[in-house]
Amino acid sequence: MDAEVAANRVAWETASRKHVDEYDELLAEAGQLESLRPWELELLGPSLAEAPMVVHLQSGHGLDDVDLLAKGARKVVGVDYSSTAATAAQRRARELGVGVQYVVAEVPTVPLRDGCADLVYTGKGALIWMRDIQAWATEVARLLKPAGRLYVYEAHPAVPLWSWDEDSPRIRADRSYFAKSHVNDSFPANGAQEWQWSLGDIVTACVRAGLEIEALEEYAEPFWRPSDGHRAAAWEGRLPNSFSLLARRKG
Repeated sequence: MDAEVAANRVAWETASRKHVDEYDELLAEAGQLESLRPWELELLGPSLAEAPMVVHLQSGHGLDDVDLLAKGARKVVGVDYSSTAATAAQRRARELGVGVQYVVAEVPTVPLRDGCADLVYTGKGALIWMRDIQAWATEVARLLKPAGRLYVYEAHPAVPLWSWDEDSPRIRADRSYFAKSHVNDSFPANGAQEWQWSLGDIVTACVRAGLEIEALEEYAEPFWRPSDGHRAAAWEGRLPNSFSLLARRKG
């Protein structure tokens, strides 16, 4: 792990203390089985109906894993490079009695066998930590069985450009859609380096890895809302704030 990735891991371990400090609240939230959004379930429905084996890359607090099982997954393996997050998520899974196993590893180098997954699920603040998007897509393809699917629900690549002004949407003067990276200046990983990938970068990486794109949808609704109730004008329906991608491995 080089210096940039190591620094990000330190920032993320610090941010992941939230999953421990708010353990009881997250446990209750996990039990509500409302982590997956309706538009996620619309695209995931056919795959979940087949009781898939799911690998969740960059699994974070693990609430999505509990919901994936409730919606039809046979088993979920979560992968995250924060031991703090993975340990808290594993404890919640045990308390809820659900079949989730967590592995601490740095994506895209995942210590799981080839073709182990019917479905790879990821997103909600995951791709920004990938310095090599092609390596990520290639690893996804390796993990998938033939005809297995990748599902991504993620912040739209244009989001780093939007200001958090309340009165009107504005583009930040210090950001570019085509920049290589930028420094995170908001929670949860303040000070970490995030890599920027355009929709073109992400789609092309998947295609080159041998995945066929089945759906690409964009949404005005962000998946994040600050706990202090702040509402930015950029989140109120005029701009893209998140997207879904569904792809299938050929074969």
